Amino acid sequence: MLAHILTTVHLLNLVSVTRTFNWRDIHLPPQHLPHFFHNKPHLVEMCRNSGDCPFKDQIEQRACWGYEADCSYPNAYGHPVCPHEYRGPIYSSWAYGFEVTNHAEQLYTFYHQADFGYVKKQQEELKVYCEPYHQDDSSLECSNSLRFCRGKNIFIDLRDLHHRQSAIVYDTDVLKPGQIGGHCRLNRGLLKDNLDEVGFLRSWAPELQNFEETTEQVARNTICDTWVDRPAYIVKIDATVNMYHHFCDFLNLFAAQHVNNTNDHSFSTDVQILIWRTSPDTSNFAPMWDAFTKWPVWSLEDVAGKRICFKQVVLPLLPRMSFGLFYNTPIVSGCERSGMFHAFSKHIIHRLGVPQPTVVGEKIHVTILSRETSYRNILNEGELIKALRENEDVVVRKVTYSHQLGFRKQLAHDQWTDIFVGMHGAGLTHLLFLPDWAVIFEIYNCDDPDCYYDLARLRGIKYMTWEDESKLTQQDEGHTHTLGAHKKFTNYTFDVKEFLRLIMKAVDHVKTHPGWLKLHSNKDEL
Repeated sequence: MLAHILTTVHLLNLVSVTRTFNWRDIHLPPQHLPHFFHNKPHLVEMCRNSGDCPFKDQIEQRACWGYEADCSYPNAYGHPVCPHEYRGPIYSSWAYGFEVTNHAEQLYTFYHQADFGYVKKQQEELKVYCEPYHQDDSSLECSNSLRFCRGKNIFIDLRDLHHRQSAIVYDTDVLKPGQIGGHCRLNRGLLKDNLDEVGFLRSWAPELQNFEETTEQVARNTICDTWVDRPAYIVKIDATVNMYHHFCDFLNLFAAQHVNNTNDHSFSTDVQILIWRTSPDTSNFAPMWDAFTKWPVWSLEDVAGKRICFKQVVLPLLPRMSFGLFYNTPIVSGCERSGMFHAFSKHIIHRLGVPQPTVVGEKIHVTILSRETSYRNILNEGELIKALRENEDVVVRKVTYSHQLGFRKQLAHDQWTDIFVGMHGAGLTHLLFLPDWAVIFEIYNCDDPDCYYDLARLRGIKYMTWEDESKLTQQDEGHTHTLGAHKKFTNYTFDVKEFLRLIMKAVDHVKTHPGWLKLHSNKDEL
């Protein structure tokens, strides 16, 4: 009975959507279109029969993301590789029940930890937590530990938020029992069994532990003060001032769109986003929301004092989940090139309208990220740049990524960067948006060797760092009030000759990369 109800609801939604489908709503990078259409056979048929469908070439290509049941490996988006042997702790045994003992298991583990295999695992875990009585009722389904959830006709009661004295940021007590629910049959045992990750930004357990059945149907003009008709995403976000932490939010939102890839509007911008905090995102990275929605983003302050009801709502993957993406992700060693991270990069660049690089000569473009902070500065930065500019094979740009330079312009700089140089810090997260042939040169990792090395592996670009510590000078031992001596809290001077040697290693990598060679082989056509 349940399967029949859910199937009927899904089919009715498809009929409604396809009758009003606008081809311009498919705002995806050209290379993603064949993968998108693989999951949309009825759209493929509509396109074939339509006189104004602009995607007739793409619908005939064999391509898939990788998590689909009928997706063959050659047709999948991206193909991770494991060029180095496995070493280190056996993280895979927690999730997959075996130790990594050979190359095939190494590759399998990486794919399911940090690629579209992760999406597939979330989809396979989905269970119905609240069963609709009939096709117009509420419903709720979630993956294990309530990491990802989606529901229909769900209400959230926020009428008492106006009486709250403090701002809501990472709070886990926003809702009380009965302040979230729907008209459906709740499986209380299943819900209780999955309340095992209640910490902030780890799951939706703090909110859904308060889920209760309603006696009245949740529909327009019933118990709702505000009815949200368009699909909605409720997002709990990490520190907005830090690019590394904040982009865990956006990557997980993108991954959640793939988990939810069951209808024509999975990647639509005609959605409502509600940030689960009382203050809006006013950071320099706020333009990122434009890649996900064309509507103003709400915060809890915008809906405080109301019972708000959602026709369709998604509670996406979160930035600090155990074994999540990509904060503290335990990635199996020796592997790189996550297709999901690559797709995320291209998706954001396309959605934000960032111009792509064109060929202007064959010089290598080097971007030096200059810091305006108390610590981790390059004390002889000017000397390094002057020496590098004496090399006629390179073009050097010094940048400071702050509020004075809009984020879209920062991304535009990234597209023209072949080698990105910077000290250990959140600004290195820009490596996510560098060209495929680029090199990220973390000039010094300050005894934190894995953070940006792992992120570079996920994105699939070359990582380098300083090789000979005898050829750098630390200003002092570095110190804080709480951590004592620490290499992250001081500044550095680097040997010029060693710096130039490492830069030339990076130049050699760029000039022999197939992506760079392909771009320059097409220069006559451009």
